Amino acid sequence: MTKEKSLKEKILDYIYILSKQPLLLRDLLEANRQFNEGMHADPSKLGFRLNLSRAYLVYILIVLAILIPLSAILHQPLANIDPHISILGAMIITAVIFIGFNFFLAKMRDEITYKQIKRSWALRFPYFPYEEYNKKIEEIYLKAIKEEISKKDLEKYILDNLVEEE
Repeated sequence: MTKEKSLKEKILDYIYILSKQPLLLRDLLEANRQFNEGMHADPSKLGFRLNLSRAYLVYILIVLAILIPLSAILHQPLANIDPHISILGAMIITAVIFIGFNFFLAKMRDEITYKQIKRSWALRFPYFPYEEYNKKIEEIYLKAIKEEISKKDLEKYILDNLVEEE
């Protein structure tokens, strides 16, 4: 049974190159901490890279899908007004388009970060759903950093602390 991909997932798969290798536990925990704090995680540690030309192509298609119908609807009323207003409107629309690309990239980066974290979470912690346990494990991870737990003992430390909390 195949799961139908949403448009957002198709766009993410198209504009990002994803690594097939699983994340290291420490990288996953650090990325989860940063994501929960609203920061951008390091893409190389999360195993993804942006294909900028594809991102431009997708963004141009989205902008055209919005602007062509809008200009078809508004052409007649705008043709009858002062050209200076039309010029100012064109300048504002151009600025919004260029600024919008940065927002588009930031939103797509947040989405791919979340997707990669969830994918790796399912491999590392299959019995602990991400939505329910990501904050608890983040707290345990921060405690492990303070206690200077080694990389090789980190997974055991986290699982032991999860069992104690239950």
